Amino acid sequence: MRQGNISVHTENIFPIIKKFLYSDHEIFLRELISNAVDATQKIKTLASVGEFKGELGELKITVTLDEATKTLTISDNGLGMTADDIEKYINQLAFSGAEEFVTKYKDKADANIIGHFGLGFYSAFMVAHQVEIQTLSHKEGSEAAHWTCDGSTSFTIDKGTRTERGTDIILHIAEDSEEFLQKYRVNSLLEKYCRFLPVEIEFDGKVINNTKPIWIQKPSELTDDDYTKFYSELYPYAEPPLFWIHLNVDYPFNLTGILYFPKVSNAIDAEKHKVQLYSNQVFVTDNVKDILPEFLMLLHGVIDSPDIPLNVSRSSLQSDSNVKKITSHISKKVSDKLSDLFKADRKDFDAKWPSMDIFVKYGMLSDEKFAERAQEFCLLENVKGEYSLIKEYVEKIKPLQTNKEETVVALYTSDPIGQHSYIKAAQDKGYDVLKLDGMLDVHFVGQLEQKQEKLSVKRVDADIIDKLVDKGEERVSVLTDKDVEKLKTLFSDVADKVKFSVEAEALSPEASFITITEDEFARRMREMSRMQNMTMFGNMPDHFKIIINSNHAKAKKLLEAKGAAKKDMVKQILDLAMLSKNMLTGEHLTDFVNRSMEAV
Repeated sequence: MRQGNISVHTENIFPIIKKFLYSDHEIFLRELISNAVDATQKIKTLASVGEFKGELGELKITVTLDEATKTLTISDNGLGMTADDIEKYINQLAFSGAEEFVTKYKDKADANIIGHFGLGFYSAFMVAHQVEIQTLSHKEGSEAAHWTCDGSTSFTIDKGTRTERGTDIILHIAEDSEEFLQKYRVNSLLEKYCRFLPVEIEFDGKVINNTKPIWIQKPSELTDDDYTKFYSELYPYAEPPLFWIHLNVDYPFNLTGILYFPKVSNAIDAEKHKVQLYSNQVFVTDNVKDILPEFLMLLHGVIDSPDIPLNVSRSSLQSDSNVKKITSHISKKVSDKLSDLFKADRKDFDAKWPSMDIFVKYGMLSDEKFAERAQEFCLLENVKGEYSLIKEYVEKIKPLQTNKEETVVALYTSDPIGQHSYIKAAQDKGYDVLKLDGMLDVHFVGQLEQKQEKLSVKRVDADIIDKLVDKGEERVSVLTDKDVEKLKTLFSDVADKVKFSVEAEALSPEASFITITEDEFARRMREMSRMQNMTMFGNMPDHFKIIINSNHAKAKKLLEAKGAAKKDMVKQILDLAMLSKNMLTGEHLTDFVNRSMEAV
């Protein structure tokens, strides 16, 4: 029997591993099974190159619970170890500067040392008061070895009892970790971390993993049904995806995976974390914000890369140039796929656009390169349900909707029902109206203007239609200047002076008598400020214009009215205009209803 001390430069390493190194104790099972997978894969490799001549047998990993002895055992029939191997790989925690490590990381949950110092095995001591290894090496003539350690730096090695090649890691579960003696708890961890590992893992009499997930297979060998079935396996209650992208990169980094484009509603899904990150088929995390651009967080699926630098608990990423390359590559693959789909079947792309709209706009607003590529597939929808590429749309409206400054004016509505009268006024002129009613469209409108030369985008209620598309035509009022001023005064005296200003315009007699408008620029600034909780514009009150058509028949009739009837008429006309914009509420609405009932 051998006895000795684990080669570290401090007595405090195990308490640090237990208390500080990993943010979540449950990952001990992932670490130990990952080691078992490595041992199993290595024996296959040795056999394939002729360095192991024996029978491989059925390669698998078994997890066993024994509630009576309060042990959890992870068994494999991989390489196995000799006593000398244990000395080399288990006992030699002899990394340089251990004292510096202790000082630096004792108050931190994470440290970038995994993979450099082989601490994965020692995660066992987070949940066990004693750990045993029973192992038999694949090397011919080897003797079984037995290692045991109680969590201090002392260990013993003596003759083992294992008779077949491989290793048993036996955890004597500590009192404060007895949750890991419950079958359902262990099963849930295996399903979470090990469901796609490449070696069969058996627990409680059943194999719990899919050893050949489709992301490691060749796309040419897969059918659409294979992809949709796998999606259902990942997200059992989700609707079928719109389409998917199979990633397979081997230079300048290794990356495989499948990204699914889900059906999304016209709101950003608050529950992100839908893309899962794996490293060699070992689940790492579903928090991939450092790998995927923010807009791609709406996607579902898996990414698998051994080249992504992880911290010790594998719960987040370290800063690395490869991460930026991976992020950029995925973004390009997504835009390429969207472009291909658009070119392959435009009618089908149009049909899918309502589910893609928010995603594409999110990407265009947050990723400059994506915004450039998206010109090939980003669609604009008008109120008639017709779709056009941005450049197509500008060309389509140019003949009629170019103003006196030779700028093309695109009109849009953010509320097709509430802004119906304004839409009709535009359509009566032969103008087209876009539907931009999504939560990102207040930002998207601004980008449309920035990216297109000589394009102005205005909401249909931002002004009267003749001024929205101002062609410089002279308009003459039938009223005298004095009567126009009287008309303006009538409405100024009744309107809320903080909320409204009053103007008069000489419009067609058929146009509305009263139109309430809201300046495009000021409204956008307020809306964006409020969305971003900014005070600069967000605290400014909404301000509207009351525009009187001085050529309407009502203008003259109102001027000719006498006494109190004149003021009542103004109130009623203004209230009707406010009602059409959903601005009439509370006591003001009640007064209007009562006044209207009395007039019946």
